[in-house]
Amino acid sequence: MAAGKKSPRAAGSPSSPAPGIGTPSLALGAFTLVISLFFLWGLANNLNDILIKQFKKAFELSDFQAGLVQSAFYLGYFIFAIPAGLCTQRFGYKRTLLIGLALYVAGALLFYPAAIAYTYGVFLFALFVIASGLAFLETSANPLVTVLGAPSGAARRLNLAQSFNPLGSITGVLIGQHFILSGVEMGSGQLAAMTASARHAYLASEAAAVAKPYLAIAAVIALWLLLVAATRFPSSALASEDRMSGGPARNLVRNRNFVLAVVAQFFYVGAQVGIWSYMIRYIQATIPGTPEKSAANYLSLSLIAFMLGRFVGTALMRRASPARLLAVCSLINILLVALAVVLPGVVGLAALVLSSFFMSLMFPTIFALGVHGLNDRERKLGSSFLVMAIIGGAILTAMMGALSDSFGIARAMSLPVVCFVVVMGFALHALHDTIRAA
Repeated sequence: MAAGKKSPRAAGSPSSPAPGIGTPSLALGAFTLVISLFFLWGLANNLNDILIKQFKKAFELSDFQAGLVQSAFYLGYFIFAIPAGLCTQRFGYKRTLLIGLALYVAGALLFYPAAIAYTYGVFLFALFVIASGLAFLETSANPLVTVLGAPSGAARRLNLAQSFNPLGSITGVLIGQHFILSGVEMGSGQLAAMTASARHAYLASEAAAVAKPYLAIAAVIALWLLLVAATRFPSSALASEDRMSGGPARNLVRNRNFVLAVVAQFFYVGAQVGIWSYMIRYIQATIPGTPEKSAANYLSLSLIAFMLGRFVGTALMRRASPARLLAVCSLINILLVALAVVLPGVVGLAALVLSSFFMSLMFPTIFALGVHGLNDRERKLGSSFLVMAIIGGAILTAMMGALSDSFGIARAMSLPVVCFVVVMGFALHALHDTIRAA
């Protein structure tokens, strides 16, 4: 913040006993509310895994074309991450959260006209709008969690907040499983035997099934927007600052640890999104005869493992360094996903489900290690770059779809193996820096 300027405060808010944090009650209240936002964007993220299956059926898509669900979604993150960072810098965390929630509502509402039009492109645009809102939410919420307390506990605090993200993810899959997936799966022969009008009616009804759940989600997010608007935040969440100069950007580019964190985040998100997006496809291809709703149960089980891993990881960080835990989990996942490649079927499925447990601490730990040691201005801009790295979910998931179309879904799982190798490389670098600093 420019010298001599004071941060504006909400009317009636008490004086802050510590710079950037505010009173303990306000910090705790803000932290609690921000945790709920992790739930809400987890819900949107993992509904995509159901949409890939649903749109593949409703629009008769290839694996590559169905994977464009994630491409459109994470493109929104990529494009709006920097504007979100600028917004955070200029208007503070709270106002950025409100913008994100408003865009989330708008995107969810667009599912209704998309269903009426029965147009895949309109659905993709709606997902793009939702993701643009989530870019604002994540760009502001992640760094906000790291500053609501002592710097030494930033990684543990962010892991705790992120522990509530899988609850939203599980809820999203359950919504999709019970309110979107119909369980009616017709083969190409059955579709060919139908009249043109009957076939169109069947496919259009499958596409329309997504509209009502998203309208309900829009209503919930709108209520949450009002709740955030009515809640008092610490002064650090309300403060506006001068627009960013080139200084923070130059410093970040020269910061080797930060640059490697961005690269690691790109590959980690690609691995996570790819595995979950094609898990139902993997099950039905390697265990023939598995109904889509039964296959979705294993995706839910993966998310439960992911949630448990978050809580376990948060507890372990009291005893072990975040970088060491990240390195160990990366190595384990290299072995597990490789097993899914060479032993497709029940064994491979079990390995993929278990890999979610060890993926759980990766995103928040990479994020916290990446922004470690940055000042406030660098942290806000750096958070934008780390959220932009989520574009890995768009690029690598589409690549997995192309590999699946050419070589089969089991072999396509080789790509996440490579991703976890990159994550382990960053973890070892961060661990070396931690040991050297000690």
